[in-house]
Amino acid sequence: MRRLAALIAIAATVTPAALAADGRTLFQQGCANCHGLRGNGVPGRGPSLHGSGAAAADFYLSTGRMPLEDSDAEPQRARPQYSRQHIDALVAYVASLGGGPEIPTPDPNAGSVSEGMRLFADSCSGCHQIQGKGGVVTGGFSPSLQSASTKQIYEAVRIGPYVMPAFDEKHLSNEQLASIAKYVRSTRHPDDRGGWGISNTGPVPEGMVTWLLGAASLLVVARVIGKGRES
Repeated sequence: MRRLAALIAIAATVTPAALAADGRTLFQQGCANCHGLRGNGVPGRGPSLHGSGAAAADFYLSTGRMPLEDSDAEPQRARPQYSRQHIDALVAYVASLGGGPEIPTPDPNAGSVSEGMRLFADSCSGCHQIQGKGGVVTGGFSPSLQSASTKQIYEAVRIGPYVMPAFDEKHLSNEQLASIAKYVRSTRHPDDRGGWGISNTGPVPEGMVTWLLGAASLLVVARVIGKGRES
């Protein structure tokens, strides 16, 4: 207990300015090559981070989308390259540059699954598919949402990563966003009351599998009947 209290006391003494200073050092070591020493961006490599905000930095770093080895590649989810402590420091530094959405603190119990499904179908399923499994869109790939945390879903909606449009509270309120996040989480363990879910990849591929299985069954039946007549 004394050790825990000591660690809490030490953490409490780390001021936002000190955290941002640590983040600045990490930024110059791992990010400045593309985003510039002061986060002003480098033409042809990376954009300015002034005005991007804490939520954007937290999203890209916590999902392993940054840093990129190839600045021309689409950022995709991967294992984070920084520890949580270092991510917090980098986020504090990017936040000190000003502007942009703050990191959300969503309530995972808030929202309605049915309302979330309606909103997701209207605003998100065109790219991410109704089951949140992702797909191909013009100019890139729409990622699967099956590994996204509630906080990361909130961040993505507010910042609009890569080619995804950003939705502010005028277009999607926090209450509506809570329902969308709750629906996305529900797609990870669906109740397949109708039978075999086939990984819940959607009606088109599932329908193709059904047709292929049906055609194969008909071929087997035809072969059995043909052998019967031959004998």
